[in-house]
Amino acid sequence: MLSESEATELQSFLTSGTRPDVRGQALEYFLGLSGHRDGCRFLRSKPDLLVSLFALTSDPSADIVKDCYTIFINLSADETLHQVLVSEVKVLPVLLKNIVDPEYLFSDQVCKILSNLTRHQKTCKTVIKDFLEGVGLAQLVEIFCTEVYNKNAKLHYLGPLLSNLTQLPEARNYMMDKDRCVIQRLLPFTQYHTSAVRRGGVIGTLRNCCFDHSHHDWLLSDAVDILPFLLLPLAGPEELTEEENDGLPVDLQYLPEDKKREEDPDTRKMLLETLLLLTATKSGRKTLQDKKVYPIIRELHRWEKDVHVGVTCEKLIQVLIGDEPEQGMENVMEVEIPEDVQEKLKKADIEELQELEKKDSDSDGAEKEQPAGLIRFI
Repeated sequence: MLSESEATELQSFLTSGTRPDVRGQALEYFLGLSGHRDGCRFLRSKPDLLVSLFALTSDPSADIVKDCYTIFINLSADETLHQVLVSEVKVLPVLLKNIVDPEYLFSDQVCKILSNLTRHQKTCKTVIKDFLEGVGLAQLVEIFCTEVYNKNAKLHYLGPLLSNLTQLPEARNYMMDKDRCVIQRLLPFTQYHTSAVRRGGVIGTLRNCCFDHSHHDWLLSDAVDILPFLLLPLAGPEELTEEENDGLPVDLQYLPEDKKREEDPDTRKMLLETLLLLTATKSGRKTLQDKKVYPIIRELHRWEKDVHVGVTCEKLIQVLIGDEPEQGMENVMEVEIPEDVQEKLKKADIEELQELEKKDSDSDGAEKEQPAGLIRFI
């Protein structure tokens, strides 16, 4: 690791007065340093150095700017650096200014940094405060829904950014403002085949919005009609009975033989979790039952190979075909579960997963790969 004097010397090479090739070489060192946890933690203790590095996002050389953004993508993947980046390096004003520029070359990198910074609630609160005071969620949604907004960037990582922001009530309230027609604009992206990142981000956003059970009736009504957009990615080519087809939403009736399901298991799991949230109320359960959701989920369960998705699938099936809760327990989200019962349920879930994974491993001859944790975009 660098000594204090070496860090100071390298920092002196990051100024605009230094030859571009020398700046580039100094930047390469920090790029390597940011690629592992110890390097990130070292840089966390050098806010002045980070300020100098971030200033290079406006360097005349596109190569230098690109490397500089990669450094900050890596740094922002480490939660312990979030407050330093936001409060001391003050990255947000620059990032928010650049994300709305339709000609900015590095908007995709900006999206990744903002997505990383908003993963955790504490920093997310700071980011959304700046959004509300500056760019505004309306403009962010507009940019997201305009596929050719920036000719130099795809902006797919606006999806995870929206998902992260909606962990906060103020973002969810905006998305579900009945006078704005925001969430309706996002629904078609649940089948956006060009990018799993954009698609998953929208589904994560919808799932977060469904935590507010007071909006469930509206979401399931004709005003939004969320159900077909959640079910269609889960539906396959299996032939259903005429009665089952007739009860389904029109978009899900008599699907073609080449109909394919959502390929990503994590995204399928999010879709099922969203449907589960919509069954929290008696009226929500009735709507899902009346709309013949069960046959779609039944066929998905028969097809599903992922253990974790299968468990979520079974939970939804139990709700759809099970008896109604006793009086006073109809709204699952308002029922207080004692801590000791919560712990027992958690333990039972873990044991059930372990048993299923063991069976799955025995049948396949190898354990399934587990979902990755926090990633670095290099």
